[in-house]
Amino acid sequence: MSLVIVGTMAFDAIETPFGKTDKIVGGAAMYAGIAASYLYSKTKLISVVGGDFGDDNLNVIKSRGIDITGVEIVKEGKTFFWAGRYHNDMNSRDTLGTELNVLADFDPKIPVTYQDCEYLLLGNLTPQVQLSTLARLAHQPQLVVLDTMNYWMNFALDDLKKVLLKVDVLTINDAEARQLSGQYSLVKAADSILKMGPKYLIIKKGEHGALLFGEGEVFSAPALPLAEVFDPTGAGDAFAGGFIGYLAKVKTINFANMKNAVIYGSTLASFCVEKFGNERLLELTQEDINQRIRQFVALSRFDITFR
Repeated sequence: MSLVIVGTMAFDAIETPFGKTDKIVGGAAMYAGIAASYLYSKTKLISVVGGDFGDDNLNVIKSRGIDITGVEIVKEGKTFFWAGRYHNDMNSRDTLGTELNVLADFDPKIPVTYQDCEYLLLGNLTPQVQLSTLARLAHQPQLVVLDTMNYWMNFALDDLKKVLLKVDVLTINDAEARQLSGQYSLVKAADSILKMGPKYLIIKKGEHGALLFGEGEVFSAPALPLAEVFDPTGAGDAFAGGFIGYLAKVKTINFANMKNAVIYGSTLASFCVEKFGNERLLELTQEDINQRIRQFVALSRFDITFR
């Protein structure tokens, strides 16, 4: 059984109040794959890069034990590029430039060795690409997690709704939940979205944590207070990778394990923001992760006496 992640591999140029970078490696598949690899050894990527991506960057991924057989390399093409500037609150940003390059013609190819997929993470790509991926799998995975964004709600809503009928977990932020549902209350928004197909919904609220809905239950996960956030790029993807990586590891899908998966996802995301790009994610030890899990547990553990 394997965990397959479909998403972008990219170059990013980032500006934040803490500094700026030239081109560094980014993309949803990169962040999610690295995060998942700390929890599940059979992680495989499907993406596309240009010849400019380079063997060194591919070797970084392989050094984490990640299978990149499904990464198409267009030797004469250029890798997807995004440039952005974050505001002081780090919750909003301006896109300074986007070059789709080889991503414009991305048509996911699933190697035969990927057909053992039991856990599938569909990163934030066009709903049509997500549908194509599902159609090309020989069987329905045990768990399908979907990430999407407001852009597809604006311009590809019909296709997005088709994808929602085929997935188990949807992960979006609070603004996107309100847009997709037409409800301001997140509880009502969740109820509306779950009727669209997913069994579980995760609503990310940035520095205010995340909400998990499903099986008639709600779980509120805290966010770890950090003194400094250097770069929030990729945090949501690291969250998704940690989330599905944990569920692949424990192999049992239920609400209790989903809650733990949200904490693992939040943990990997909290590391991601501490340095630019995926630098911090790549240098973690298992003890780093364990210690931060303990911090998350301590945030919400308390004893109370009822009278």
